[in-house]
Amino acid sequence: MTAPAVNVDVIREMLKALRGGRFRVWMSICAHCGLCAESCLFYLAHDRDPAYMPAYKVRQTLGRLYKKKGRLSREELEAMVDVAYGQCTLCRRCAMYCPFGIDPAAMIAAARIILTSQDVIPEALRQIIANYQATGNQMAVTDEEFAETCEWMAEEASEEMPGLTIPIEQEGVEMLYLINAREAKFYPQDIAEAAMIFHAAGQSFTFARHGWEATNLAMFAGDIRTAASLVRQAYDAAKRLGVKKIGMTECGHAYRSMRYEGPYWLGLPGGEPPLPVVHSVQLFAEYLKAGRLTIDPAKRIAEPATYQDPCNISRGGGLWEEARFLMRSMFTDFREMQPNREYNQCCGGGGGFVPMGGPYKKRRMESGRIKAEQIRASGAKIVVAPCHNCFDQLKDLNVEYDLGVRVIHFKTVLPSMLILPEEMKPTPAEE
Repeated sequence: MTAPAVNVDVIREMLKALRGGRFRVWMSICAHCGLCAESCLFYLAHDRDPAYMPAYKVRQTLGRLYKKKGRLSREELEAMVDVAYGQCTLCRRCAMYCPFGIDPAAMIAAARIILTSQDVIPEALRQIIANYQATGNQMAVTDEEFAETCEWMAEEASEEMPGLTIPIEQEGVEMLYLINAREAKFYPQDIAEAAMIFHAAGQSFTFARHGWEATNLAMFAGDIRTAASLVRQAYDAAKRLGVKKIGMTECGHAYRSMRYEGPYWLGLPGGEPPLPVVHSVQLFAEYLKAGRLTIDPAKRIAEPATYQDPCNISRGGGLWEEARFLMRSMFTDFREMQPNREYNQCCGGGGGFVPMGGPYKKRRMESGRIKAEQIRASGAKIVVAPCHNCFDQLKDLNVEYDLGVRVIHFKTVLPSMLILPEEMKPTPAEE
């Protein structure tokens, strides 16, 4: 089957929309000083090869599109995929070190949008977009399958915590909770663990029958129309159910798309969501601080533990101190990676890298060497990662680099640490 011709007019229109804006200015003032290079995991993991400098990667993608005024062959565009998708996780760490305030990741993201307009995109991301458009979630889980999974998890969790329910389409509760579709497909225990925390905290919540997906890999693919539709389906569900806030599972880019990017895609006033969007890290910290949850001091974990700052939760979401409050509350030996907080190094799994699958795994493991070295230097035996892409990447790095660690979410261990009232404990007959 012959690939369609490149639509130069569409590319030029997209470039024209950027012409008077910040991207052209940024490319003109870049001094090629190299400060962005030292911030980039790809540059460091590839022995400081200049080809991996963020500024150079911008020149090879968006810069070439501008220089040639969109007149590129499909082969030239396909060559850009290797750079735009295979050499950048859009972690935005480089932007923190540029003395001129240039954001190379934003320009790489713009190049992805243009490439996607020509259907030049990694195959796995193309399939995920098709799943989103057909079913509203990345894993093509049907709404009926999701409801059955929730029912199953409610039955199991209620044996440990009597009275627990996992409601779907319940109106008038406080919170609509969104998950990563991987939880429904591969990690259903995540649903039960979150429900146990909410039950213990007295948090009224519901899932939507449709619109329960939090992830937005269309954002990383560069398909903003699909990305906006995913945010809209969650906002619409929240409005339909009359909730007061949207709670997000432990996923980084999902939080970014729902809290920060989505309102702009939908043209909402002030770039603000129609109701508060709260990540699990913030939720759990608030429960503990307010006394809605109490940790049994005897059940705090003594094994040395460290925390993975997900790019879209810490650097992009500002929730690094809430996470450290949780770490110090739950672990007696919390050890920081260096650097940390908003300066933390990307794990190498973001920007769509993990879902892009097998063809990209080798370089994903190579670029993740910097994170593996951080973890090893911490001496930790447990790594907490409140993000699914970080979680999957760190599990792979654990095997690749023989780190000997256990990778977990906060909700994996929090329910077992709580002091519960008698009515939430199983009776002897139920144990």
